[in-house]
Amino acid sequence: MPPMLGFRVALLLLVFFVASSSHAAYRTSLVVAADGSGDFERIQDAIDDCKSFPDLPITITIKQGRYAEKVTVHPWNPKINLVGEGKVVISNDSFFDQVDRGRNSTFFTATLEVLADDFTARNLTIENGAGPVGQAIALRVEGDRCAFFDCRILGNQDTLYVAGSGSRQYFENCYIEGTTDYVFGAATAFFQSCELMSKADSFITAASTPAGAEHGLVFKECRLTASHGLTEVVLGRPWRPHAKTVYLSCNYTAPIASFGWGDWGLDDPGSTVFYAEYVDDPKALKERVQWSIRLDEKDLDRFAKEAVLGDWQPSRTPAARTGD
Repeated sequence: MPPMLGFRVALLLLVFFVASSSHAAYRTSLVVAADGSGDFERIQDAIDDCKSFPDLPITITIKQGRYAEKVTVHPWNPKINLVGEGKVVISNDSFFDQVDRGRNSTFFTATLEVLADDFTARNLTIENGAGPVGQAIALRVEGDRCAFFDCRILGNQDTLYVAGSGSRQYFENCYIEGTTDYVFGAATAFFQSCELMSKADSFITAASTPAGAEHGLVFKECRLTASHGLTEVVLGRPWRPHAKTVYLSCNYTAPIASFGWGDWGLDDPGSTVFYAEYVDDPKALKERVQWSIRLDEKDLDRFAKEAVLGDWQPSRTPAARTGD
């Protein structure tokens, strides 16, 4: 072989080796175990060890146990999957007055905050155990294409903050409990077959959907339950003037207030707010506030998961996204 040709072949082989090994230059599977039998004892330590902006998804398996920590998935850690094995509880008790960061203290209270895109969680309990002491977030999600399967999200006021203008989030077969505004925020969030358990006669949702967004909070085939003794649970109130919240074929076991929705002091909510329901018996909605919408079967395609989430179809085992 001529020397120059041999040099070129060697150079090509080197380039191929570097390119092919770039995907394998970091671990894509980590284990967290509180008893020390895994790679890490703390969830945050495992996340902090992940490659920034990875090409391939990284799965962190969390062994059964209770993890008393605040966990953040930073924007430079996309494509992380947290998978609970057995009963996994992530718990913290941060609340508004304790944080003491001024009027924005609520947003510093989350037990788990997901600020990265392409995140998936399965079989986790995410808890803010502060009790009924005011705003105390259990889960704060701001990333796009974030999905939660078979999770329990526990708290009181402001339990679940679905945030991020333009972000899409998905919850399937999850249990979410709280007192006031316990599902709130600006994201487009689709809830499939979840249970919403009200612990007080108050508001379930407080959407802050941005003006111009086609969808806000969509609940499909969910169960609305309540603690014993409650008498008047309200479906939602608008945190911002363009709030959008829709309930589709949900089971209203909770004592839903006959008027359905609050206006949070808006002078003319009907001009900007979109609050709607689809139920088998439209007569059940006859006492709803006049500015709420009764959907017909012909409207359902508009609120199908594919229509709400667009080109993203969440999966329990998400494939790698490249070229982002």
